[in-house]
Amino acid sequence: MPEILNVKEMVAYQKGAIVSKTLVEKETGTVTLFAFDEGQALSEHTAPFDALVQVTDGQAEIRIAGVAQQVVAGEMLIMPANQSHALKALTPFKMMLTMIRAQGK
Repeated sequence: MPEILNVKEMVAYQKGAIVSKTLVEKETGTVTLFAFDEGQALSEHTAPFDALVQVTDGQAEIRIAGVAQQVVAGEMLIMPANQSHALKALTPFKMMLTMIRAQGK
């Protein structure tokens, strides 16, 4: 029988760090959990595939193509392929990132 998992409890905060745990890693995509301590950030970068951010705890600022948006627990945001993006945790922050590698028709 499949195991029921609590995404909020699967990755723990670590002082001054970003912690990640990959749940699914396939040719077509990945699902990764992240926990950011307050103030931790990912610098601006691009990815060749769409990514879905699902916020499970806390608050962060996500900047996509120069436009900053604040997200909180319970919200999600699509980061389009090939657009620059960056992230900064405004509080201790957890998210699930789903990266879709397959190209659509």
